[in-house]
Amino acid sequence: MQLKNIIFIFILLITNTSFAQNKIAEEKFITIGGIEQWVTIKGDDSDNPIILIIHGGPGSTMSHYKEDVYADWLKEFTIVHWDQRGAGKTFGKNCHKDINDVFYLNNPLTVNEMVNDGISVTQYLLKQFNKKKVILIGTSWGSILATEMAQKNPDLYHAYIGHAQFVNFLDNIKNAYLEVKKLADRNNDNVVIDKLNNLGAPPYIQAKTYGQLLRIIKQYERENTTPAPSSWREVAASYENNEDSRDRYNGDDYSFLNLVGDENIGIKSMVSNINLEHTAVVFRLPVFMIQGKHDILCSTELNKPYFEKIRAPRKEYFTVSNAAHGFNEAIIDKQYEIVKALRVQN
Repeated sequence: MQLKNIIFIFILLITNTSFAQNKIAEEKFITIGGIEQWVTIKGDDSDNPIILIIHGGPGSTMSHYKEDVYADWLKEFTIVHWDQRGAGKTFGKNCHKDINDVFYLNNPLTVNEMVNDGISVTQYLLKQFNKKKVILIGTSWGSILATEMAQKNPDLYHAYIGHAQFVNFLDNIKNAYLEVKKLADRNNDNVVIDKLNNLGAPPYIQAKTYGQLLRIIKQYERENTTPAPSSWREVAASYENNEDSRDRYNGDDYSFLNLVGDENIGIKSMVSNINLEHTAVVFRLPVFMIQGKHDILCSTELNKPYFEKIRAPRKEYFTVSNAAHGFNEAIIDKQYEIVKALRVQN
């Protein structure tokens, strides 16, 4: 064998060994806010920039899916999913065996506590991987949490990227009710019209009434959007068991109950006092917002005027024509376009 071939093979072996050593695939509990919380950290090279995903819901974790919607990003970024307090495996690790109204009443969630959790997760990542900052992405409910995190400690983040941005939950839900009622009237959809009339306009005293309205909203959003690949909703084998399924289900109910509140149980909405137009218009980091054109719950009518009020070193607002409130490939592609353009240096 010629010397140059031997040298080439030697270099190739060293490169592949180094790459394998830098690859990261962790799924574990870490101590955050005095409790064990679940994070997944994955990427082909731990030297790459870190992206922290703040999931929506609340309670709609992303760590358990077989095909991560961000799987194609792993060559260039380290992707972190975090099961928030009250969601997924974090909920299962810390909840009582008896999930009932007494448990709900004695274990309220608060935005402030969860904001501190998110900041602690960020600080853990920075220390663990010797980084100065991470990129922050928040979607739906996660846009409230991520906005508050960016406001409280902006020096931890390269930028904030919001998708389906909430501004004021009560205003959002009232506007969504009126919008879906217009659509139902336009379509002469008497079944939906009757349901909406029976529900009445929000606010509601019971969480289940909000759930009924949201199901109608999602029904109408689906009619004007390109759906996400079905594989995105497949649960990974390691999470496909009775215990994890139960914890995701119960955590979703628990988190949603704390989001909207329920007067019959005595639980106050944890977002009842959140109005980002009053508290989060000055950012000390770049801000990007991605909006599905057909998003009814987080309508452009509400978050675009909010965006216009924002003062930040850099800001951009993007509308995706074939999307609504949830993820699809067009939304993920727009997020990728933004994070690539940041040209983050660690």
